[in-house]
Amino acid sequence: MASTTMLLLVVFMILCISHPSFQMVLVPLTHTLSKAQFNSTHHLLKSTSTRSAKRFRRQLSLPLSPGSDYTLSFNLGPQAQAQPITLYMDTGSDLVWFPCAPFKCILCEGKPNEPNASPPTNITQSVAVSCKSPACSAAHNLAPPSDLCAAARCPLESIETSDCANFKCPPFYYAYGDGSLIARLYRDTLSLSSLFLRNFTFGCAHTTLAEPTGVAGFGRGLLSLPAQLATLSPQLGNRFSYCLVSHSFDSERVRKPSPLILGRYEEKEKEKIGGGVAEFVYTSMLENPKHPYFYTVSLIGIAVGKRTIPAPEMLRRVNNRGDGGVVVDSGTTFTMLPAGFYNSVVDEFDRRVGRDNKRARKIEEKTGLAPCYYLNSVADVPALTLRFAGGKNSSVVLPRKNYFYEFSDGSDGAKGKRKVGCLMLMNGGDEADLSGGPGATLGNYQQQGFEVEYDLEEKRVGFARRQCALLWERLNRDKN
Repeated sequence: MASTTMLLLVVFMILCISHPSFQMVLVPLTHTLSKAQFNSTHHLLKSTSTRSAKRFRRQLSLPLSPGSDYTLSFNLGPQAQAQPITLYMDTGSDLVWFPCAPFKCILCEGKPNEPNASPPTNITQSVAVSCKSPACSAAHNLAPPSDLCAAARCPLESIETSDCANFKCPPFYYAYGDGSLIARLYRDTLSLSSLFLRNFTFGCAHTTLAEPTGVAGFGRGLLSLPAQLATLSPQLGNRFSYCLVSHSFDSERVRKPSPLILGRYEEKEKEKIGGGVAEFVYTSMLENPKHPYFYTVSLIGIAVGKRTIPAPEMLRRVNNRGDGGVVVDSGTTFTMLPAGFYNSVVDEFDRRVGRDNKRARKIEEKTGLAPCYYLNSVADVPALTLRFAGGKNSSVVLPRKNYFYEFSDGSDGAKGKRKVGCLMLMNGGDEADLSGGPGATLGNYQQQGFEVEYDLEEKRVGFARRQCALLWERLNRDKN
């Protein structure tokens, strides 16, 4: 799954908000950072950067992204027999699945399991999905029902007469960037506080590879949680957003909740929440014929200070093989860029920062991040702006803490601790090797402090600066 070092525990207290002008469900995402399994900030950063790099490279040869650092919880089954389920939220995949009893995870030694993760679920009361169901075809990459019914050993005469309702959807294989699973499809009641979704479709996995915890896919596919919400609970519409409270690698304290908003609030509500002054900056989603579940956008360039580094053609569009574009993903920690483009951005950044601050090579080796610097008392760090397709009104200026991490370090032998700063972007590899998937990934570290909206009706992604903790508090207060 995504970075193992930034487990953001969701205290899933679904609050259904009723208002004459809008409908939405509000979910608090609480950030928890534990250093129990890390002996230093260096180790923690190194693990995170390594996992981000591994995920990005392997993602290109597989159809789906791995899971994310955010978890949400709900209940499955009739109210009297409901079982709690805790899953990772992932905008880079399109299936909701979880471990079912009996459960075996291969190569899960050392893999983090969400501290409050529920045990494998008993699904004896759930209904198996038919091989004729569109959901079955979706899970099997749009295979025709006749093929699926044949795989389910439905008799030929039943296939010819379309009478295979009692034959179960065959098991399917599902792959992430660093793990995989085999699952079957079932339907049951999903309850989110007072919201009950009957006939919710999910994957039940008895065997997984390096995937100890289930995933709630928030991608664009038929089986994703937002897609099913739009069908089973139309009042929520076809839109969701989240707002990530800023986090730090050297803190163990529990942060304030980060809201996940299912549905929408009206424009006039902006004056009440999250500072109330920032409008959304939108960029259109690109269609990907090979990976239709990705939220892919077009990146025109990255500005370092006042100088814009043009993005390569592969980040501006998606070709007919499904290659290119930038995926907006809650599951990757750091933004990954193709090598040539990354180096150009780093060169300009180093030209500005490196002239007054010494490179911290040992820190780079220990953390896997670069460039890093021993900072003077006042470091001149240039602004970083993401320029998306859509004109000057589609540029996103990143807060400094979203791309430049500063901490104190005393490992170089110098007397006392020195202030260090590292650029939080990563090299995703040579463009020639990035075939079969996205050209870059926009990670959640760069998304913190923004409300990121996925508007599936207008097919666009929006970014608006917010005080995310305040956003949660005000929405929660308005509800009460």
